[in-house]
Amino acid sequence: MQTQTATYDIAQWDSPPPVGTPEHALWLVQWHFAYETPDQLGKLEQLYHDDIVWEVPTRRVIYRGKKDVLDNYARIFESLDDAKIKPLERYATQNPAFDDSELTSKLVPPTASPIHPLPLSPRLAMRTLPNFHLTAGLILCATRHSTWPPALHPLSDRHPQPLAHTASCASQHT
Repeated sequence: MQTQTATYDIAQWDSPPPVGTPEHALWLVQWHFAYETPDQLGKLEQLYHDDIVWEVPTRRVIYRGKKDVLDNYARIFESLDDAKIKPLERYATQNPAFDDSELTSKLVPPTASPIHPLPLSPRLAMRTLPNFHLTAGLILCATRHSTWPPALHPLSDRHPQPLAHTASCASQHT
């Protein structure tokens, strides 16, 4: 099984790598995050299979089909302000692809998205670990796991600090 690690110098949108390669899987993930914005939902939709499933198992949240998944993203965007994603590690085989990132944001009311299980706070900081399953060159399933380091938990009174102390395993072996 061939594995590829992202270098974050992924092929341009209009020239994707061949379908069925780790490079194509990384291309999909790269553009998924690039288009994960309120203004780019139409482009994000182009990366999804018609039967897309988007889930957060630990919160018992699941959406099926492009319309429900994109409506969920719209609700998430309405509840976040000043969102920043810092990629830590990204790798893929032909199927699946994984991403490990830090997300910091402000939660703004009203929070209509069940993706935010905790009360509003001045800042939200978490690790997000999506697992993308692919078919026919598109994202078929996105399973997202999220964790909050104790010092950065949304219920903490402390202002979030950079997550450098929670370095990914990959940085331990370089």
